Amino acid sequence: MENELLYKIDAHRRLCIKKDLIELNMWIDTLTILNTELSQLLVIEKQLLQNITIETTLLGVRRKNTLVLAALCKYEQGLNSEYEYGKVIYDVKRAKEHEKKRDSYMELMHDFYALRKSVYTMLSTYKRN
Repeated sequence: MENELLYKIDAHRRLCIKKDLIELNMWIDTLTILNTELSQLLVIEKQLLQNITIETTLLGVRRKNTLVLAALCKYEQGLNSEYEYGKVIYDVKRAKEHEKKRDSYMELMHDFYALRKSVYTMLSTYKRN
């Protein structure tokens, strides 16, 4: 009976970690694509807009993207290790840690959307010489 309970606890732990890994991989894929888009926006800024504020903000968001991506990759390594070899139960502490990662991802996405909107606004008012 005790073995069955331990098995259920371990199965639940693995399921929760797997769910977190799936979500985490989606975030990592999105941030990888975002990095490409930031590079393209930097080219647009250099060739057309030539606005130092936009350039500085683009570089800042790209740096933040790199830092968040690195933190998420490290978190992914830890989750994979815990999934394979760990025995720590999935509790509120672990769920809160995942929520913090989600918050950092969402904050970056909001920053990026605001930046992209400002670039598109400047492009919509752009006049050729």
